Amino acid sequence: MTKLPPGLQSYKRTQTFTAATIPRALLNDHSTKDGTWGLIHVEKGELLYVVTDPRRPASEQVLTPESALGVVEPTILHRVEPISPVRFHLEFFRGEPTVGPR
Repeated sequence: MTKLPPGLQSYKRTQTFTAATIPRALLNDHSTKDGTWGLIHVEKGELLYVVTDPRRPASEQVLTPESALGVVEPTILHRVEPISPVRFHLEFFRGEPTVGPR
């Protein structure tokens, strides 16, 4: 599972979406810009997070309020699918990741 690198700063949070209000773009393959990371926070229900980018192994993760957050890597194609009545929001991060000692 991918982790958010240390040293990034949160700069934006979306409104809370439900199965009825998820923007169509999130249901189809899309990506964030170079340097923009995201976290998917599920507040209620279940959301399937699917990574479809050919640069990564195909993966699916069921996100719930109790599970780990969905980590969105910059430029990596992905989409979401509601599994049950769901409430979730996205938080976006940017900045230079902190690099540890070599």
